[in-house]
Amino acid sequence: MLIREKYLNKLIEGKDLNLIKVITGVRRSGKSTLLLQYKDYLIKQKIENKNIIYMNFESAEFYNIRNYKDLYDYIKEKIVNKNKFYILLDEVQNVEKWEKAVNAILVDFNTDIYITGSNAYLLSSELTTLLAGRVLTIKIYPFSFPEFMSVYPFKGTEDKFEKFDKYLKYGGMPMIVNMNDNENLIINYLNDLKEVVLKKDVMNRNNIKDVVFLDNLIKYMASVIGNLTTPYAIAEFMKKNGSSITNETVDSYLKMLENAYFIYRVPRYELKGKQLLKTQGKYYFIDNGIKNIIDGISSYDTGSSYENLIYIELLRRGYEVYVGQYNDIEIDFIAIKPNERVYYQVSRSIIDEKVEEREKKSLLAINDNYKKVILTMDHVKDKQIDGIQVVNIIDFLCNDE
Repeated sequence: MLIREKYLNKLIEGKDLNLIKVITGVRRSGKSTLLLQYKDYLIKQKIENKNIIYMNFESAEFYNIRNYKDLYDYIKEKIVNKNKFYILLDEVQNVEKWEKAVNAILVDFNTDIYITGSNAYLLSSELTTLLAGRVLTIKIYPFSFPEFMSVYPFKGTEDKFEKFDKYLKYGGMPMIVNMNDNENLIINYLNDLKEVVLKKDVMNRNNIKDVVFLDNLIKYMASVIGNLTTPYAIAEFMKKNGSSITNETVDSYLKMLENAYFIYRVPRYELKGKQLLKTQGKYYFIDNGIKNIIDGISSYDTGSSYENLIYIELLRRGYEVYVGQYNDIEIDFIAIKPNERVYYQVSRSIIDEKVEEREKKSLLAINDNYKKVILTMDHVKDKQIDGIQVVNIIDFLCNDE
């Protein structure tokens, strides 16, 4: 079992702080495993088992706990001494109004609380209002490329480009590394995962009945990765194909998919005016494997796949990410941290001089001194063009400084 040290260390750093640790991410991205690894860490720290309350709300053991009162009463009964209790609640969104119980437990008992969930409702305005200033959020993503390489069952003869090809095609959902490089098994699993996320975290959660439209929508979104679009434009496309859907409905469906961490919307940032633009944005999928089984697994080696991969990697590294706009020029990604800003262009290859000129032009148009990078699959090493770094995508993924 891979120990995901970056995530585990964040939990360890938050230990005993009077904050509720919230672990969020798409279903089956490793939240439950991380929580169990943290439980093992607590035991190694000599915390007695009786002072650790672990509950997985997808287990039949806890089907009888339906609402916040059931949850509060169950935990209250388990707190039998004055020592600190560590409360680990997995997929807690299955409990109605769970946040009331968590808030009361935090107030009434000597506890350290950790929760996981597969949708953004965990961080809804209601929760943040109730638990204002008392939440530490840890966002978990599918495996990075180095994580993938460390556990995927390669034959032992593949070079890094062949290994990357598997990652580009299948993505980084943790379970696929246990499937012995069996493509049929992996594709079936990714299809099943897609259906589970859509059914449990989108349809059931939002009482959606129009399954056909939802299916058509995600297929369309997979086909337009890397392109600016709006709910209105999507609705107009759907109407041309026989749908009578409104742009308001499209917008609500997209937000449901975002809340399930299935897709991400990237807003545009106008560099000249230094403001976010409300109109248009780009959408990316949480994982290339999921994107590929929607868009066609055989056509995975595309520019949109590389762009999708880099976007999720930037999120994984803790950046806020925007699509850049400077007059009529577009920059693929602006990656921002409190004391850092990097501009990225992503291109499968820039060997063609026209392509190199186009990608270079976008970055050189920006009149500031922040780092500018072109990411490409070309075999490059320490290359610069007019002050712009040119970095191989695989090297970039393997060097998270």
